[in-house]
This record gives sequence, C-alpha cells and structure tokens, in this order.
Amino acid sequence: MPTPANGDTVSIDYVLRRGDGEVVGTTEEQGPQDIQLGSGQIFPQIEQALTGMEVGEEQTVEIACDSAFGPRRDELVIEIPRENLPPEPAPQPGMALQAQQQDGTPMTLYVVEVGDQAIRADGNHPLAGEDISFAITLRDIKQAA
Repeated sequence: MPTPANGDTVSIDYVLRRGDGEVVGTTEEQGPQDIQLGSGQIFPQIEQALTGMEVGEEQTVEIACDSAFGPRRDELVIEIPRENLPPEPAPQPGMALQAQQQDGTPMTLYVVEVGDQAIRADGNHPLAGEDISFAITLRDIKQAA
C-alpha cells in the first residue's frame, strides 16, 4: 500500500489531548481534516508520522510543550481598563479579543477575569505550557500531481 509523501494531501481524523489526557480537540463533529504535507499546516512531528502511515492506520504522536505552543509567559497576562473596550459585547471569562502588538501584528487575548474597572486578559495560547498528544488516523491520500 502507498504511504504519503511531501506534497501529497492527506485526510486525517485526530483527537487532541493535554498531557493529563483531557480531550481538547477532535475531528469527530466536522469530519476528517485535509492537510498538504510539507506546507506547514500541522506540527512537523505529525507530518513525519504521516509519511510512514498507510490508509486506515492509527498512531499517537506526543509533542512536548516547547515544540507545541511553547511555555506559558506571565508577561502576556495583562490588565485592560474597561474604558478601552467597546461597550458591547460585555466581556466574559473565556471570551477572545483581538489586539495588535506594538509591531502591528495581530494577537488573540482571552479574558480570564472581569472587574468593575478593568479586565485581565491572557495572550498565551490556551495550550501554552502543556505537553500534548494527537491520536491520528490516516483516512485518505491524494497524491500530488
């Protein structure tokens, strides 16, 4: 049976888990995800695993936090005065906000605490500081032309 190569598009199902085993993402509802190998759409460790797999094969790939979303950075947790926020929608814990960094690049912040005068928002990825694992199943291979 053929295995995928760089440039091929593969269709995979996956279950993403934190290091403690909690499921934090899956393709269960939306169906398999298509990925072009070599395009940087997914972690390199998963691409490497996929290049040796056959359709129907399952594999679990462990990724340490430094190679996943990096360590948590305390300096990315900031206070924002309520007056700097639009009045609607009212901020709620877990809400995502879009901001610009000093160099103009966009950044997503997640509201972690709402006070009367200010909110606390976290610019870390929700999985920063976490080891993660992907249980992947190769569903299909579309070879590059």
